[in-house]
Amino acid sequence: MSTTRYLTGITTTGTPHLGNYVGSIRPSVAASLTPGVQSFYFLADYHALIKCEDPVRIQRSTLEIAASWLAAGLNPEHVTFYRQSDIPEIPELTWLLTCVTGKGVLNRAHAYKASVDKNTAAGREQDDGVTAGLFMYPVLMAADILMFKAHKVPVGRDQVQHIEMARDMGASFNHLYGEHFVLPEAAIDEHVATLPGLDGRKMSKSYDNTIPLFSSRDHLKKLIGSILTDSRAPGEPKDTEGSALFQIYQAFATPDETETLRRAYADGIAWGDAKQMLFERVDQVIAPMRAQYDELIHNPARIEQTLLAGAERARTLATPFIRDLRAAVGLRSLVQGTTTAAKPAKAAKAALPSFKQYREADGKFYFKLVDADGRLLVQSTGFDAPKEAGQAIARLQREGVAAVAGQLAAVEDVADADVAAALAALAQAAAAAAST
Repeated sequence: MSTTRYLTGITTTGTPHLGNYVGSIRPSVAASLTPGVQSFYFLADYHALIKCEDPVRIQRSTLEIAASWLAAGLNPEHVTFYRQSDIPEIPELTWLLTCVTGKGVLNRAHAYKASVDKNTAAGREQDDGVTAGLFMYPVLMAADILMFKAHKVPVGRDQVQHIEMARDMGASFNHLYGEHFVLPEAAIDEHVATLPGLDGRKMSKSYDNTIPLFSSRDHLKKLIGSILTDSRAPGEPKDTEGSALFQIYQAFATPDETETLRRAYADGIAWGDAKQMLFERVDQVIAPMRAQYDELIHNPARIEQTLLAGAERARTLATPFIRDLRAAVGLRSLVQGTTTAAKPAKAAKAALPSFKQYREADGKFYFKLVDADGRLLVQSTGFDAPKEAGQAIARLQREGVAAVAGQLAAVEDVADADVAAALAALAQAAAAAAST
């Protein structure tokens, strides 16, 4: 059975809450037990420096997040669980990728564009308050992924762009120096649960509406008691639609239990009774983990030992790989042979144009055609569904630019002959592959 590598990073800037557990921790722990899957989980403390300048908070968050994952059932013997800053090869790879990444690519990153747009709207200089760390964030993320040759990276739709950028960086490096990197794919779970918080909005520390995952029993009951509800009195039927209380209950209950509460809503259950049901159900799930969490949080040396062991396991892969990458770019001992061709023969295999499909923040689906050097040749307008984008690509390859002219945006300094040559190269490669 072939092995698929999954990689997940957790930024160490906050305390895990129920939404993190339902949306990330619980499904990730379950996925780590899947046959044929090799899982990498890391605490992204370098990434945390971009968002947080409080060293005490970063250290505390690292401890709390590590304890939460371990208490939730992550087995460090079955996965590679490590702290990002314990892998010195990652910042070195970040620099190697920086040297093959165009600034224009980073200019299009959503986080950077959002900061620029915010500054522009406020009448400030567009880069006001923007650190180089924020600007370079996608390169560090690409290094995290490419270092361990991850095949799949579970992300939300707002993070898909970063995976596409990691693919572009890996492809650029491969083109220049030979086939070294696996090009990752985004693994999007359309069924990932998003929990509402105390005020009904998405549970997020940004809104200060969270329920910490390992609150004490008394504090958990107090927080659940403060969940916003409407003014309907006992005996009045209540709507499950839009009810934060009901949605949280559903995330922790069985289908039969959820149906029981649904009927109770229709029968006019009092809000106090519904909150008591929610408290008991959540506490039933959390209590065993809470005991393990409390034991871990008071024994940081045990967590430290676990993370260092994970880093050692991770570095058995990272150290020889970065050695190969250093040699590939010419950072070699002077006694090594110097007659190697400037570009390895394998690079010729990678020197093909490519289509890329992606989704932008507007919810539309797009595609682009880039040549072997990463130069943009074709840029589509937005489609409502990925299937429509795929169909347009097929027509473009089959019939040429004229067939989809109304679905393309203008691209400066690109001749029709450039596009035709790229399409011909792809067709020739496909024919050659089919004949082997």
